[in-house]
Formats: sequence, structure tokens, C-alpha cells
Amino acid sequence: MKKHYFWASAFFYAVAVFYLAVTTPISPHEAKTLYINDTVVALLMRWGQGISDTFLGLRLFFLCAGFLSIALFYQLSKKAFAREEDTYFVTFIFMLLPGILTGTTLANIAILVLPIVLLFVLMHEKGYFWLLPLLMLVLFFIHEASIIFFIALLLYAIAHKEKRLAIVSSAFVLVCIYLAKGIVIGGRPSGHFLEIFGLYATLFSPFVFLYFFYALYRILLKGKKNLLWYISFTALAFSLLLSIRQRVHITDFAPYVMIAVPLMLSVFNQSIRVRLPQFRKMYQAGSHFIILTLMVSAFVIITHQASYYHLGMHEKHFAKRIYAPYDKVEKLKAEGIKCYDGQQRSEWYQFQYYNMPLCNKK
Repeated sequence: MKKHYFWASAFFYAVAVFYLAVTTPISPHEAKTLYINDTVVALLMRWGQGISDTFLGLRLFFLCAGFLSIALFYQLSKKAFAREEDTYFVTFIFMLLPGILTGTTLANIAILVLPIVLLFVLMHEKGYFWLLPLLMLVLFFIHEASIIFFIALLLYAIAHKEKRLAIVSSAFVLVCIYLAKGIVIGGRPSGHFLEIFGLYATLFSPFVFLYFFYALYRILLKGKKNLLWYISFTALAFSLLLSIRQRVHITDFAPYVMIAVPLMLSVFNQSIRVRLPQFRKMYQAGSHFIILTLMVSAFVIITHQASYYHLGMHEKHFAKRIYAPYDKVEKLKAEGIKCYDGQQRSEWYQFQYYNMPLCNKK
């Protein structure tokens, strides 16, 4: 990808993400987090409200974390690829991933974890070991599922004989176990395996995830396993195994899995650049198709508000749970009604955010 194409895409991407953060009403998950949770996500949402009592204020810190993640990913990719155009191309792919696009727009823990993990890998690559325990400590406090990250680091450290990293990561693993801090494991076989695959396909877009999964598997068999691979593969493997017995929260694993996008492009480059030009056409056509589907997914997300209001498919639209409560409140306020009793329980916190309380408090 040429430099000027990338920076033009980055500009339009920033405008689109800013527009989504400003215009998208509060989601059920955001509203519930804001009013009943005492987490770093809720705290940052309240701080943002103090700066600006708008949808943008609610998501201000998460928007900044999303842009920071892209900048760190770009810096990390510069170390992974010798060609500058590869760095631009893989960063372009990363930006357009539906999980990154929506994660930057909406308040969520994954977009806070992502820049910390990217910075950790970048500092590890540069040899700044003194920073690594500090980043691990931050991650320990803000993310309940950080034990997955520490286990991945321990496996990598053992495999590559990095004694200092092995000691620090094993200490964090033991502390997580001692404090019972991490992912709750339980249940019985209940058929969530396909569900987690569907969630990953949604985060990556379906065809991108299929190739991403293939790339990780190919590296497992015969590729060079770096720190990115250990973090991503460990998180992906744990989530798939746990999904056999229980429903998995995708935000526990997504920030650790998604950082390995450069590995996907590396595998593709190894496949195509060893072939003569006349034998590359099939690979090029496949890559063009995958990127086209990714761009379509991004376009659908960016234009979701217009499609919700103008396609006449309110009941089946994926954004119904966001826009339906907002439209109800606007209609009630226009009619001069100051409280409402009929909303669904799942909408209570959204109505509370819009200053539309229950008439019957009980």
C-alpha cells in the first residue's frame, strides 16, 4: 500500500470513528456499566462525562485509546516488516477490523487493554525490560482476564529461555491464582464452541478470521513462533477450549488475539513472494476478495445509523438495541411525558441515562 493512500485512509477513518462516537446513542452494555459497575471502564466514562456531557464525552478516553492502539500497532509493524508498504497495508487491515472499529467507538475494556499489550510487545522487542513489569502490573489491575496474558508470556519465556521474563510472569500467574483473579471456569458441555467462532468472525470479518486462524495454525506446525504468536495463540486456544463447557466473554480474549494480524500478512507474503509472477494470480485474487469483504464490513458499521432509519428493517437491524430506547425517549419527551413504566428491563439503564426514570420506582 502506498504511503499517500494509507494516510488518506487514516484521515477518513479518524473522521468516521469520531462521527460514530458523537452520534451513536449509548448501548445497553455501556449504560449498565455506567450505573452498576465500579470498574476502570465506568470510572473513565464518568470522567468523560465531567469533560463533556455528550455521547462523545462518554467515550472520549476509549476513542483516545483506540487511536493510541493504531499508532502502537503501526510502530510494531515497522519492526515486523522490511518493506514500508507492508507496514501501511497491515495497519490499514488492523484499522478496518470490525472489532477495532466498534471497540474504538464504544466504551469497553478491550480497547483499554489493547494499547498496553501492544506497548508491552514493542518494549520487549526494543529490549526495555524494566518497563515490562510495570505494564504487567497495570494490566493486572485493570483486566480480570489478564492471567491469559501472563500464561502466554510464561510459555514464551520458557521456550526462548528468557529467565527474567519467566520469573516475573510466573509470579503474576501465581498471584492471580492465589487471589482467584481471572476467568471463572465451570459448567458442563453446552455447545458454545460455534458461538465463539461466530464472535471471532464478527470481530475480524469472516474471511479475514479464516485466514488468520490458518496463519496461526501454520506457524504452529512449521513457522517461527515469536511473542505475538504466543500471546495470540494462547488466548485463542484458551477461549476455544473454554467454550466447550461455558459461554465465553469475548472481551476477555479479543485484545490478546487481535494483535497478531502482522503474522497473517507475513504468512501470506511467504506464500506469494516465493512464486513466479504468473503463479501469483490466485493468491492476489483471494487477497483482494478478503480485503473487499473487510471494507464492506467497515462500511456497514460506519453507515449503520442511516441503514437503521432508512432501510425499514428496525426489528431485524443489529443496532436495534441501541437506537430503539433512544427513539422511545425522544418520542416521550416530545409528548411531554417525564417518566415511563413500560420499557423492557434491558432498557432501564439506557432510559436512566436519557433522564427518563421509571414512574413506579418499585
